[in-house]
Amino acid sequence: MTPNADPADTESLVALLQWQVDAGAIDAIGKEPVNRLARPQAAASSALPPATQAPPERPIAAPTAVPLASPSPARGPAAPPVTPPPSAFTPPPPPVAAASGDTTGPQLAEAAQTFDELRAAVAAFDGCALKKTATNLVFSDGNPEARLMLIGEAPGADEDRIGKPFVGASGQLLDRQLAAIGYDRTNALITNVLFWRPPGNRTPTPAEIAACLPFVERMVEIVDPAVLVLVGGIAAKTMLARSEGIMKLRGRWLEFRTPRMARPVPTIATFHPAYLLRSPGQKRLAWQDMLAIKRRLAE
Repeated sequence: MTPNADPADTESLVALLQWQVDAGAIDAIGKEPVNRLARPQAAASSALPPATQAPPERPIAAPTAVPLASPSPARGPAAPPVTPPPSAFTPPPPPVAAASGDTTGPQLAEAAQTFDELRAAVAAFDGCALKKTATNLVFSDGNPEARLMLIGEAPGADEDRIGKPFVGASGQLLDRQLAAIGYDRTNALITNVLFWRPPGNRTPTPAEIAACLPFVERMVEIVDPAVLVLVGGIAAKTMLARSEGIMKLRGRWLEFRTPRMARPVPTIATFHPAYLLRSPGQKRLAWQDMLAIKRRLAE
């Protein structure tokens, strides 16, 4: 219900307008209702003349509902993306050549043309894990130009300490065997299928043997002996690529050959001196092997 007010009374009129504003009125209306669905002409005719209309109040905008959003963590202003000009592109560096330590064993072995070069290649080779635990490289001992070449199994504690093969108790027995047929380390060459001692004199793994084998084969190619003697079961099975044990391989003349060799080398297997020290009864068979070697060298 609107309060009574005399339109002529300015103060009353202002109070009335203020009351309407406080009540939430946002539009000024005339004495007659306006049909906003009628045609414009009809709406215009029903409207009051401009002179008689009260000045419209400035409409009060209704508040706009804003959906609530989950708060996001505060972050600094994002840096504008920077696109380098074409001239700023830097090409990748050229690939670095592999170091000598990354070269494979077969590559190093094949590149060696002399006995000394082969020794240097083995010394530079890092592909056998035994090198990290050994004290010295045990490459060979004797004469690289000898007609007789012997290949054992692996260095022991004495060999690792001195850096030469067959220098312990088993080596002393081997020296006596060679002396019995007229040979020593001045006219024979001695090496092993492994150039570094396995810790605790354990049996070498196939991976350790495979890492050293290219160098051993290359040594046989360079020396080109008249007779090759394989001392022990590991040496015999490795160099001959056979699965039989030393009992079946010893005393038989076989052949060793690589694709780069012009001719095969007559090869015989015999017992390791360390085995003979533990089994003296087998020295008779070992003596037969040494006599067979002597006869073949005399041919």
